Amino acid sequence: MRAVADVAPHDDQRRFVAALGARYLLLSTRSEVWTSLAVYAGETVVGHVMWGVDDDGSHWIGGMLIDAAEQNRGVGRATVRTLAAWLAAREGNPPVRLSYHPDNVHAAALYTSLGFHPTGAMDDDELIAELLTPTRS
Repeated sequence: MRAVADVAPHDDQRRFVAALGARYLLLSTRSEVWTSLAVYAGETVVGHVMWGVDDDGSHWIGGMLIDAAEQNRGVGRATVRTLAAWLAAREGNPPVRLSYHPDNVHAAALYTSLGFHPTGAMDDDELIAELLTPTRS
């Protein structure tokens, strides 16, 4: 757990994500909504991601943070792709959603390339995007 708590993004990303994985770990331990997962590259913890279920049954990806030293290696893409597929395949094939700040162009490009599209709704100051699959258009 300590390795996940110490994960930190690039300084310029801190306006979009937590400064350390510890914040997301704390959020998931104090909430019944979120479940934290460590992100590994081989045997090494390189990030954090969490998932949760909303009141409407939709499944959410949140709190993704990839350590600055591990970025641009496809870890974030693999994390979202793997978790989104797992969530979408759960009983009832629930909608899979996430949110990101409109100014976070890198996140928008990543999520769009993985099949997420903005719904037009906002959560606080973040755009909500939903995974569009062939069975859910």
